Amino acid sequence: MRRPRRVIAVPAVLLSLLLAGCTADALADTSTGASDVADTADTAGTTTATDVAAGATAEEVLAANAEVHEVEDAGSATGTITLAGDTATSDADGVTVDGSVVTITAGGTYTLAGSLDDGQVVVDAGDAVVHLVLDGADITSSTGAALVISSAGSAVVELADGSSSTLTDAATYADADAEDEPNAALFSTADLTITGDGALAVTGTANDGITSKDGLVIESGQITVDAVDDGIRGKDYLVVEGGTIDVTAGGDGLKADDDSDATAGFVVVSGGDVTVAAGGDGVDAETDVVVTGGTLDVTAGGGSGTEPTDETSTKGVKGGASVVVGGGTLTVDASDDAVHSNGIVSVTDGDLTLSSGDDGVHADAALDVTGGAIDVLTAYEGLEAEAITLAGGDITVVASDDGINAASSATGSTEDAQGDWAGPGGESAGTASLTVTGGTIAVDAGGDGLDANGTLTISGGTVVVNGPTDDGNGAIDADSTPSVTGGTLVAAGSSGMAMAPGTDGQGWVSATFDTAQAAGVTLAVVDADGTVVATFTPTKQITSLVISAAGLTAGEQYTVVSGATASGDAVAGYTTAGDASGATEVLTVTAGEHAAGMGGGMGGGGQPGGAQGGGQAPGRPGSQG
Repeated sequence: MRRPRRVIAVPAVLLSLLLAGCTADALADTSTGASDVADTADTAGTTTATDVAAGATAEEVLAANAEVHEVEDAGSATGTITLAGDTATSDADGVTVDGSVVTITAGGTYTLAGSLDDGQVVVDAGDAVVHLVLDGADITSSTGAALVISSAGSAVVELADGSSSTLTDAATYADADAEDEPNAALFSTADLTITGDGALAVTGTANDGITSKDGLVIESGQITVDAVDDGIRGKDYLVVEGGTIDVTAGGDGLKADDDSDATAGFVVVSGGDVTVAAGGDGVDAETDVVVTGGTLDVTAGGGSGTEPTDETSTKGVKGGASVVVGGGTLTVDASDDAVHSNGIVSVTDGDLTLSSGDDGVHADAALDVTGGAIDVLTAYEGLEAEAITLAGGDITVVASDDGINAASSATGSTEDAQGDWAGPGGESAGTASLTVTGGTIAVDAGGDGLDANGTLTISGGTVVVNGPTDDGNGAIDADSTPSVTGGTLVAAGSSGMAMAPGTDGQGWVSATFDTAQAAGVTLAVVDADGTVVATFTPTKQITSLVISAAGLTAGEQYTVVSGATASGDAVAGYTTAGDASGATEVLTVTAGEHAAGMGGGMGGGGQPGGAQGGGQAPGRPGSQG
């Protein structure tokens, strides 16, 4: 089930490109880049990704984006600028001082020290490269930005080792909304690099803290930003390679917002220790967000306990085309989606710990997980996309509604369709897909555990679902009969909407209990020889249990007992061995058939009291099969 929410439609022609996939070479050779963004906006005004391939790696996405600038040589010219209250002095030829305004007009390396109580440092050096060393420089302005790079070939701000500097801008700017006019305490129109092992505290009193109208690379430093709007913004790109960065922002925390170039507008975190507390989005990229290393800790919109609003986007990490995690540690607590993309989300490595007031991970088109660890601590829905492929990694989901939801956007909505019954799911048939080929997935859901508004296919991995307790939802909910040809599936929960796999895959048992089985009491599946082939200890009261595993043989009889002892490594309460001596027999089942417990519970396909033969496609208990 889904609560009403604003949705973003992905046009079918664009969706076909997203789901088609492509090789690394194809991505690198494409003329438009992996983060091409359609000119046509959806009804919410958000641009839509076109040709980021589902399952793209960080390397592939980065190869198709614009090349990040490198630090250029500033030449041999050097100088010292001494800030002294309401004025300044310098021994450099390329520096002029007019009252409390210091202007640098030539390339070179300049060291700034001292304080400007109400002044400004301006770089107006044409195409020359300027290297500024802040060595205990404190600059406060009452008229605009504290440090402005209005023209330069490129600029470097180095934080001298052991030093501490501050930049504070005015509360209002005269021309802050004009094109290329300063709107941040540290503002640059040129490519900007921040480096060094010193400390810098930036206060953006009017708008942003640090902004580059070109690219912005942070190599190192201890940087603290407190801004009323965006914290750190690179228009073309923002790349964090190292340092310790702490951002508090009324708007977005880290941002890249170039919407005119398909290869720009991206954010990369490859190192460092970054903490963001944002009133808006924690990380917001017009195209791609790529995390390959470091630590990124994001709180957005007050966290998961705060109700999101339609007025402000409060997602944790948001990429217009993609969010790709290939390493590092990502922790998010967001009032809206923790991780969100209008296109694809791909996780190949790294550790993600997510708390969300809405979806833990949401992708309009495709979500691919091939490695790493994803732990959704709390969410309305855990994982959601039109095409979900789980091929590796360790995934844990706790959701108040659906745990993993494959929801079609081809109909213009990512909501569960509530039309006429058209299949075992009891909902309008959808085109979405949920495919599991590997990894370990543990789901604790208040709604449907695995919800596929289309197809559900499992051929590998281990999937354990502690599903709902109400009969309006099921541990498995699919529009067509689930296909399980390999791996392990354990689905426990209520029986009113319970489903089991088809009969053309590996063996499975499905039991419907007339008397609810208590949480914390271990159930075991025992073969005819008395050997325990599986145990499961539910975390909630259950009336349905489905297990599909390699050790189960279709047509063979098994006994389900209560009060067994589990042994071996457990995955969300499931093990492959145990001791059933002294346990209480609950019912006997035949693999590949539905069985109901004493008292005449409903079997599959609406067959009351007993078993349904494995030759029929299994349906929902009590529904028309």
